[in-house]
Amino acid sequence: MKLNILFVGTKFLYNEALQEYVLRQVKKVSDDIASIHFYKDGENSLFLDLEAMFTNRKNTIIVASKQNFPTIGKLLCTITEDNLVVHEEMLVPSRASLFEYNSYLIEHKGVRINVVSLDEMRKMPNILFDDEKKDVVIQLFGEDESSAKVLLDALSQTYDVKLEFVTLIEGWLEVHIESKKHGNVAEFIHSAKQLLPKKIIPSSNVMVYIIETLSQQNKTITFAESCTGGLLTYFLTRNNGASKILNGSLVTYSNEIKANWLAVDRDVLETFGAVSKETVSQMSEGAISVSEADFAISVSGIAGDTGGTPQKPVGTVYIGVRNKNEHIEEHLLFQGDRNYVQYQSVLYAVKMLLLYNQEIFF
Repeated sequence: MKLNILFVGTKFLYNEALQEYVLRQVKKVSDDIASIHFYKDGENSLFLDLEAMFTNRKNTIIVASKQNFPTIGKLLCTITEDNLVVHEEMLVPSRASLFEYNSYLIEHKGVRINVVSLDEMRKMPNILFDDEKKDVVIQLFGEDESSAKVLLDALSQTYDVKLEFVTLIEGWLEVHIESKKHGNVAEFIHSAKQLLPKKIIPSSNVMVYIIETLSQQNKTITFAESCTGGLLTYFLTRNNGASKILNGSLVTYSNEIKANWLAVDRDVLETFGAVSKETVSQMSEGAISVSEADFAISVSGIAGDTGGTPQKPVGTVYIGVRNKNEHIEEHLLFQGDRNYVQYQSVLYAVKMLLLYNQEIFF
């Protein structure tokens, strides 16, 4: 079932970190977010839009600042011909079917609305919707979307599941699996893994999978980042358990720091440049030497939006992956703005780690 999100309060419009926190909590309940709307303090269109939610049968989560939380209750009572009563030291509509502190759920004309109160630097109250049916997600490597559909179509029919493919980066697909009436998702995944044993990771979160896999084998990892500026490290450390496998990471933007911290040869930097196969090779070597980790990833490139040359245009990125025995480097050219180039670089680096260490991860 689709969920709509209404942010009521000027702060939500401008506080992106708070927005993202809310969305992470909502996605724990439902993958299917139909729309997101923002309302500033005192915005007059809110009442009519709340009425339209019931008319159009839109199940909704309303996230309101403490200042606006009572107003939402009054508006909903006006629409549903209800009245406010005191529960859990807050005013809620008397016909609220569920309520906890700073959160209540009302149902009217077949529509459910969960209203929560949230301000900055506060924990979001519980979402009171029953857990919506969520897709099961697996990761597929080394195939494009069209070939993946051909490979998995027969299996999906055998186990009565619906598949949706999302390309994250070239050679890395997320496969969303939805059970139909008589579907068996677990058996589908088992058979798909047997069909493609070195290409499928049965996990919705690859970084969590990496953490679990390396920690089980008592192995560690380190990063040496330039153009990604620590984004690769963030992708790992935003997940619980990262400290089990991450010895540390270095953001080495300048040539001087690459040389001093990672022992990149100054002649290599002068001859080939900071954005080169030779440099990322020495960056990963230096990272393993400094950290004594089992695996290293190094990234250097030109994220943009300026700084490119005809020989190395904006979007040029070199990525190195190294373990104790061998190493590999790749030259990429990504398209997009600065942030998207950085994002693609991180995903490609993670893909390289997995595919060049298949005996560990598959």
